[in-house]
Amino acid sequence: MSFTGELEHLSIVDVIQLLHATRKSGTLTVKGRKGESQLVFNDGYIISANHFDNSIRVGKILVEAKVITEETLEQALRDQQRAGENRRPLVATLIEQGQVRKEDAYRGLETLIELTIVEILTWKRGSFSLDVESFTVSDEYRYFPEKLNQEITLHTENVLMDALRIYDEKMRDGLLVDEELTDELLSPQEGEAEGGMLLSADDLGLGDLDKLEKTIPGVFAGLDDRGPAAPHRRRIEKLGAGLSKREQDELLAFLGSYGSRPHPPAPRAGANLTVVLFSADEFVSYCLTTVCRHEGVFVFATNEEQDLEHITGQFLAKGSVPLLVFDVPAPSDGRFSSVQLTRLRHRIRASHPRAGIVQLVSPSDYGFMLQSLGDGVRAVFPRPTGEERRETFVGEIIQFLHAFPAYIREYGRDGLSVSRLKADLAALRRLRDPREVAFSLLQSAAALFPRTLTLIVREEELIAERGIGVKGGKEEGATPPLRFRIPLTRPSLLAGVIEKGGAFFGETADEVVKEHLFRAIGAPLRPSILLLPLRSFGRTISLTYGDFGGEEPSPVPVDLLEILADQGGLVVENALYRRKRSQSPA
Repeated sequence: MSFTGELEHLSIVDVIQLLHATRKSGTLTVKGRKGESQLVFNDGYIISANHFDNSIRVGKILVEAKVITEETLEQALRDQQRAGENRRPLVATLIEQGQVRKEDAYRGLETLIELTIVEILTWKRGSFSLDVESFTVSDEYRYFPEKLNQEITLHTENVLMDALRIYDEKMRDGLLVDEELTDELLSPQEGEAEGGMLLSADDLGLGDLDKLEKTIPGVFAGLDDRGPAAPHRRRIEKLGAGLSKREQDELLAFLGSYGSRPHPPAPRAGANLTVVLFSADEFVSYCLTTVCRHEGVFVFATNEEQDLEHITGQFLAKGSVPLLVFDVPAPSDGRFSSVQLTRLRHRIRASHPRAGIVQLVSPSDYGFMLQSLGDGVRAVFPRPTGEERRETFVGEIIQFLHAFPAYIREYGRDGLSVSRLKADLAALRRLRDPREVAFSLLQSAAALFPRTLTLIVREEELIAERGIGVKGGKEEGATPPLRFRIPLTRPSLLAGVIEKGGAFFGETADEVVKEHLFRAIGAPLRPSILLLPLRSFGRTISLTYGDFGGEEPSPVPVDLLEILADQGGLVVENALYRRKRSQSPA
């Protein structure tokens, strides 16, 4: 294992670029709802591909490109069959018969790589992993060893750009449909019946393709009907070879139980949290990524420093702040000694100060635990090791796998909120129209609350402006101005927040809120509400209201929202100063 991850958080384009930049060799397996496709890399360059659809083969690609005729293809296939054990790859048969030039056959194989990438580009859910020990190149590609070494290794990014061009053209022409990001995806059989979710050979202009067997093993070979633990069995048997059969079964039962659990909702702060795990232990990496995926935490696992540097920079460049998790030191591997991990942490903190760091530690390694805290890591987290507590290892690792995702999700509430705050502050500072400030605060609150509303302060009343999630789903965006009015003629929670200028978040039994606000928009399941004042020149000019609608309340970083509101007030004041100055005579 060199690295594993999720397509939700790292697209196939990013993965290919990362493999190219870090000069990886091995087989990249991408698993999605439809099946499994593979790309084979050598020194960072794609040298072979295996499309999940067994019908998409090089023979018909050449026919569709009018390099050969259908009759020529059928004859070559018959010649292959007659050759028996002396059977040559199809491209070799065609070239040696003088039916195809090497350049045209080579281009056909390059097209197969492109079509494989095009298909994966439509997959919005799935996982990827690079197996550095697997280097299976199909015979079709092996026929061009000198060509591959000379040309494909120089044009990997060109192949990727061609695939993106094909993808864009087919999306534009309606011949391709991205998988929808829902929790209830259609099964492959249902998708085929509907005719809209699967990319067919016809979509690619390839028609009925030749029936050659794939050199790379069939993609469904690992699926059987042994129950929810079946997908994990082979990996646990291999990676956990030192465990007894009883211990393996206990761990498999635990991992299999996640297959029937509903995925928890992602943190409401606006984006999913990504964990970058740096570990030499493939067994722990596999178990942790499996559990975290089902807990709504995306994990990118790697055992190479250069991957860690590249992927951290890649996420930060996209505005996502990853949490780096360093596994317990492995004294037998110099790359993962406590000294080397400490050096690497310092280097990461220096180059990427925004990234959070958590260090996993053996419960008995107090020295390293205290040193890590002294170095400024976000937290240290105990992780059992088989070397220290062999008899209780499986039970303790299951406890660890229960606790770690829960900790990460709770961390994500604060970490994502801070990340969101930075983005919202930057957006506020770019505003020049005071009228846009209240709407910007409304959008920020909508990232945390299912229902939000802007209330404009007038002398003796509040006037409801736009809302999000109030008269429909949040996905419908902001409503037009609602225009209902709330009187401020008697003491109330609303009047108190307006007068004092401080935010309120908590349960309320206020009669004005119930009589006027809840009557207009409907009462939430629980009376926990947010009232966030926007003040300018010492006066409250609007309130941002939020509640949880039909959901149970959850923690909200009110102090961060107040920072946003304070910044918004300054933006309003600066805008009014600029307007006044522009209207003054020179």
